[in-house]
Amino acid sequence: MARGPASPSPTTAPQQSEKQFASIVPSESNRLQLQHTISNVSNHDMPNVSYVVTGDNDEAYNRFSNRRKLVITAVLSFTSFLAPVSSTTVLSAVPEVAATFHCDGSIINLSNAMYMLFMGISPCFCGPVSNIYGRKWVTAVSAALFFAFSVGTALAPNLASFFIFRILTAFQGTAFLIIGSSVIGDIYKPTERGTALGWFLSGTLIGPALGPFIGGIIVTFRSWRDIFWLQTALAGAACFFVVFLQSETIHYKRSDELKDLPRKERAKVMWQLLNPLRILRLYRYPNLVTVGIAASSLVWNMYSLLTPIRYVLNPRFNLTTPLQSGLFYIAPGCGYFVGTFVGGRWADYIVKKYIRIRGTRVAEDRLRSCLPFLGAVIPACMLVYGWSVEKKVGGVALPVVMMFVQGVAQLFCFPSLNTYCLDVMQSRSSEVISGNYLVRYMFAAAGSAACLPAVRSIGVGWFSTISALFMVVSALLVWLTTLHGKEWRDAVDAKKAAKKMGENSV
Repeated sequence: MARGPASPSPTTAPQQSEKQFASIVPSESNRLQLQHTISNVSNHDMPNVSYVVTGDNDEAYNRFSNRRKLVITAVLSFTSFLAPVSSTTVLSAVPEVAATFHCDGSIINLSNAMYMLFMGISPCFCGPVSNIYGRKWVTAVSAALFFAFSVGTALAPNLASFFIFRILTAFQGTAFLIIGSSVIGDIYKPTERGTALGWFLSGTLIGPALGPFIGGIIVTFRSWRDIFWLQTALAGAACFFVVFLQSETIHYKRSDELKDLPRKERAKVMWQLLNPLRILRLYRYPNLVTVGIAASSLVWNMYSLLTPIRYVLNPRFNLTTPLQSGLFYIAPGCGYFVGTFVGGRWADYIVKKYIRIRGTRVAEDRLRSCLPFLGAVIPACMLVYGWSVEKKVGGVALPVVMMFVQGVAQLFCFPSLNTYCLDVMQSRSSEVISGNYLVRYMFAAAGSAACLPAVRSIGVGWFSTISALFMVVSALLVWLTTLHGKEWRDAVDAKKAAKKMGENSV
């Protein structure tokens, strides 16, 4: 007798797929009958299941319309412009600021190094705070404090107060970078984040490049203090935009866990959540170390290129005013702007390509998009730039072209590295990106402090060679991460699980 269709087992998971096949079943009528069978293959094991690997059907990424997402990204990009532009606007005015406070230009460059150092320390605090209380109001408070400290810098009566207000401004300004990246992770699917981060990061990169040009214009015709009054006005605009245009995007506020706890227990949990060691402990993961080094090599390269321009290119091309040297900063700025349109899209394209190949999304595949630019294009540009200036060949055009190409190439690298930090540990993305910024701005501080003495000591050619080698080494580390990053992560997770099991059994 022919059996009827098999009914699905009640224990079968909802994700299980149902296949049909035809079988010839002997019967009195000798007819073909279709028999239903339940497959034991889940969607997680099947290739090309889009919602499993891209988040297309995840409601967390569909809460906001595309237009609303664009508004949020535009606000974030504007706020991310503030701290980096402040780090370099003063570069064109270093001799004037030094004359005001009766010190050498290297001392003012040291204030920039301190600025970068505290930009690195800040993520240890602002990232965890945003996880507890949400993105919007932490950003708004940071914008208000950035505004207040910018006023203090503009009015600084002596060198000590100038240093202090610069440091306080840096500490607040980094919050925009950390929270902005986290917001992108909140509202965009993994396959769209590279493009969105490209637009967001345009503010962080165009700012340092255009800052000296803006500063050069101001200091040529006005006092250097007007640079910081302009910064104050931009900070005021940021306050307005954040309060009225930015939405709260966090998926879950950790503060919800604290509501019903006794005061002593609440303080204990708060310390656990805010403890900066939480971020430092993430560097048990080798893949986060290698990506942190790669991002650091890019920032080292950027600030060691931009910081000494007035001291390097003014004598080389017989320039006499801050405005003339400030024009050189337009080249990398234009490169960053052009890279905005293609760098993030390229990173997302590579992710989708490997999803088609593997049938699943592996976070490390995104890193492949930056390898040729990190390991070849940018180092080559640094070498040509440094030695053309050192040997006085190629005129003005050659270093300008190299700075432009390098600017474009960096926008092929940063979206890839930043988005990897958001993807690799989604539940702790804010802390991962905070740790990455911590490391990169430590190197930015070192580059800002060391570049001018190094250029004076060994020349711009050899200093550029050192920077190029740093880039090549970091590219090799990223390449190893694309091959073994998942194994490294699994190994660390297995050790943590074993340790926890051992503690529980005691």
